[in-house]
Amino acid sequence: MSEGASSTQQAVAADAASRDEPSTAEPVAEAPQVVPTPPGAPYQLGNGVLRDSVRPHERRAGEPIYRPLRIYTVDPSHHQLEGAIATVNVAYEPLRDGPVGALLEVEDIDAASGHANRKANLDDPFVLMTDGYEPSPSDPRFHQQMVYAVCSNVYSAFRTALGRTPGWGFGGASRPARLVIRPHFAQEANAYYERVGDCGELRFGYYAAGEHPTDRTLPGGIVFTCLSHDIVVHEMTHALLDGLRAHFMVPTNPDVTAFHEAFADIVAVFQHFSYPEVVRAAIRQCRGALNQSALLSDIARQFGHTTSGGGALRTAIDTGQARRYRAELEPHELGSVLVSAVFEAFTTVFDRKTQALVRLATGGTGELPVGELPHDLQQLLAARASKLASQFIAICIRAIDYCPPTGMMFGDYLRALITADHDLVPDDPWDYRGALIDAFWRRGIYPRSASHLSQDALRWRAPRIALKPVPDLDFATLKFRGDPAQAADADELRRQADALGAFVTLPGHLGEFGLVAAGDARLESGDTVERPMVQSIRSARRAGPSGQVVFDLVAEVTQAMHVAPGPDGPGFTHHGGCTIILSPEGEVRFVVLKSLLADGRVGRRRDYLLSELGQRHWRLVGNQLVPSEGLFRTMHVHGRG
Repeated sequence: MSEGASSTQQAVAADAASRDEPSTAEPVAEAPQVVPTPPGAPYQLGNGVLRDSVRPHERRAGEPIYRPLRIYTVDPSHHQLEGAIATVNVAYEPLRDGPVGALLEVEDIDAASGHANRKANLDDPFVLMTDGYEPSPSDPRFHQQMVYAVCSNVYSAFRTALGRTPGWGFGGASRPARLVIRPHFAQEANAYYERVGDCGELRFGYYAAGEHPTDRTLPGGIVFTCLSHDIVVHEMTHALLDGLRAHFMVPTNPDVTAFHEAFADIVAVFQHFSYPEVVRAAIRQCRGALNQSALLSDIARQFGHTTSGGGALRTAIDTGQARRYRAELEPHELGSVLVSAVFEAFTTVFDRKTQALVRLATGGTGELPVGELPHDLQQLLAARASKLASQFIAICIRAIDYCPPTGMMFGDYLRALITADHDLVPDDPWDYRGALIDAFWRRGIYPRSASHLSQDALRWRAPRIALKPVPDLDFATLKFRGDPAQAADADELRRQADALGAFVTLPGHLGEFGLVAAGDARLESGDTVERPMVQSIRSARRAGPSGQVVFDLVAEVTQAMHVAPGPDGPGFTHHGGCTIILSPEGEVRFVVLKSLLADGRVGRRRDYLLSELGQRHWRLVGNQLVPSEGLFRTMHVHGRG
């Protein structure tokens, strides 16, 4: 721990009246429930099938559209003239003190001392009139407002990109769970997402800065990770990705944990572009060269300046040669390779789309004169950058639906990006997809399963065998709750999952979906497999840039194989399966495979688990290797954020 504060009470320097009694709020979720299947069914249904039925507040007639709230766009040390404070429009919902809404619950209790901070009341008339509480490091109510507003906006970005309501990776089926946000969880230089029983929490620490911070932070002053915009976005992204792909929390190869970190950083970086004042300040400083803008590409600036010193915690920019993929890198360092690839593709497309503006501003030379850019050009470049960033973040989030359900690798993500973008936007005149391929190639990120790097080869394919439409999964049969992106209820989700489970486990279909029968001759002696499990199924309604609307049904099916201990090493559990994307007619459009018995997968898994890197995340219990607990807390301590 850092010295300088014994509890949140001392840290926020609030008066005695700022304390309430500890919260007596009801639990956010019930115990997990087993989803029943028909007697003798050759498949199982995972709890994730019903967790997708979370329900954000649905606006009623007469209610406001937005709730304006003020936030820090970077952190408290950021300069006012660079857009340090912004007012964001959060989707309106009725709130209890905390704030507590339909999906998020801010619980501000110091875990060490047990003290509860005074709760934010965002419906107080005076608070409403001033767009929320005034930004202040010393007012815990603003801290609560900050995490609620930023997390709400990140959730909205995911909801828009995915074309449906994202679920959590925790919670029961009888009522939707809330993500608990603890802005002052403990005195430590850390923040992380954690599953706690059947709940999920974002835990933000606070700590004393060193004696020589390299930014405007007071030496020895208290730093709150909940006031870092990047850290809040990063941790919220972890929680949402866990809801989309639960097996990405299991470190089965070097890329899995690195991808979780990289994806969270990618979302944090592109969120910078949603604040016009920040973007305009950055354009003015870098003179339109976004690949040189520290203001937009730095991640967790105050945290880095007050812990490691000398700069931000991480950056999306390559300062010298392009970073190269090496599996032995620490997860955050490996993740930064992926982040820099995506950011390079973004800046490449930005340069293409703004060349005409620069030529007009320079009389056709394309060479900008020395000095500050003309004001009008700054405004135009900033607007283009913000719009392009919103497109890239949507591409990156939407690609998750095209990722395999387990065994994720960076090359799989490239294939998912190309497929997802082509699926919604077949016409690509600015060559977004070419820029992504080039950036990944420059860093040595290659898909294991593709024959070459053309767009056609990288796109996921339709099934290898002819498959009839899945019975009862066409949109004419599905039941919706008004919106085609929301199933009618839990019973309808269960019915859809049963229909898919019965289809993929037909004897002639198992291999097509990466699954195996219990008595498969390819199983080694002592190895056993469980019944395939439908992890989730959900409908999506996506709108493309030309106004076209695409409807899909997205599902995940996994299967566990228990590898027996033997001469090669201890036993462990190995997963395979696929992501399935179906058309509105119930036809299988894509099968994104991680076959359970694909050549070499079990051996590669064993080699990783026994490696020095794998042993950081796995422990030996008897003669079985099992994943260690507290993945993100441990990893963020090692990786500083």
